[in-house]
Amino acid sequence: MNQRELFLRHVAQTSPAPLALEIVRAEGSLLYDRDGKEYTDLIGGISVANIGHRHPNVIEAIRKQLDAYLHIMVYGEFVETPQVQYAQLLVDHLPASLNSVYFTNSGAEAVEGAMKLAKRLTNRTEIIAFNRSYHGSTQGALSIIGDEYWRNSFRPLLPGILHLEYNSFESLDSITELTACVIAETVQAEAGIIVPAKEWIKALRKKCSETGTLLILDEIQTGFGRTGKLWGFEHFDIVPDILLLGKALGGGMPLGAFIADKKIMQALTADPVLGHITTFGGHPVCCAAGMAAMKVLLEERLIDTVEQKASLFRSLLTGPNIKAILSFGLWLAVEFDSFETNKKIIDECIRQGILTDWFLFAPNCLRISPSLAIEDAQIKKSCTILTVAGMKENGK
Repeated sequence: MNQRELFLRHVAQTSPAPLALEIVRAEGSLLYDRDGKEYTDLIGGISVANIGHRHPNVIEAIRKQLDAYLHIMVYGEFVETPQVQYAQLLVDHLPASLNSVYFTNSGAEAVEGAMKLAKRLTNRTEIIAFNRSYHGSTQGALSIIGDEYWRNSFRPLLPGILHLEYNSFESLDSITELTACVIAETVQAEAGIIVPAKEWIKALRKKCSETGTLLILDEIQTGFGRTGKLWGFEHFDIVPDILLLGKALGGGMPLGAFIADKKIMQALTADPVLGHITTFGGHPVCCAAGMAAMKVLLEERLIDTVEQKASLFRSLLTGPNIKAILSFGLWLAVEFDSFETNKKIIDECIRQGILTDWFLFAPNCLRISPSLAIEDAQIKKSCTILTVAGMKENGK
């Protein structure tokens, strides 16, 4: 059997028709399959490769850590240099109240830890999330995911969950002294890049403060420069009580984190002791890679180029099938009339060497979330192919 056949036979599948591209090499914004075909990567592992694939600084940091140690003890018991230094780097670039980092294996585990922390600290059980939100696929994260299609087959889920309308002032009335936390994406990702009104998200912050409710902002996709600022919440002049990170946090390695004030995070240390624990969370190699990637992001000033590159995409994406382009930073949702149209264009793009996909809650929208280091020439090539694919689908 070849690799594709073995993949389909022995690797658990998550859809009836996986892309099954056999990628053997990745560099910067480019992927290469086993036949040598080149793909321009417009999704970056779903906002993971924000500085591009295999940056030499990240590779060197991984190699250096490999020579020191791999896993040595469950998270939080030993003083491990990569964890300590990365936590310091993160809090140095966050507001003063976000000063304690709990590293996890993934964004979904960060969601789970934050939910536990909010319930433990407030002694409340009600959790509020929003329709068309995405926070992961584990049982707790699935309970707050904002679409019944994805939840229904796995019930019963966590009790005490309310789903409200995002960006609705009326929804804020449901936040009360019974609410442990509100979990919101700073910008809704899988809904197709839905940006909240600044007045609404500030009102959300105010309502949470008034009711003693913790505000948890999910920046698992939004963070690390995707929106044109290091953190998405910086656009709205608010600070969450708990910040969720993942995806680009690990520089291509698996890593998540929830970050809060030390006074809040201390709630996990007693009654019970080991209130949240993970074996591999904050793995030293992952922390070393993530820290190197964040330094590249800052030192190469990649965030400074986000708006120029986003503008280039918006100016070049044309065609009769495009109904709208929603965007925030270097993060675009190109809207078509249906999923069927979108899927045909995506498939044609892949055939032409452009890798893109769709959004879970906006399947008629094509996703663009490339490396922040993508070159202008690669943007122009991608837009030309996207436009031709759209015209072809339109029959012209």
